[in-house]
Amino acid sequence: MKCIVNGESKNLPDGLTVEGLIEHLGLASAICAAEVDKKIVPKRERSSCILIEGQQVEIVTLVGGG
Repeated sequence: MKCIVNGESKNLPDGLTVEGLIEHLGLASAICAAEVDKKIVPKRERSSCILIEGQQVEIVTLVGGG
């Protein structure tokens, strides 16, 4: 299936969850926020939020510094 991830079209496996996408992107150990179609997906709901064709997903990681 195709979804837009951080502004870029990606082919993703059918039935992928937000948690699975975060793992797929190599961000499983990072502190991040997830948004699907402009709605925040709480961390506790990421494993049950299944992505569907055409959705827009934003994954934002925190960067330290100063």
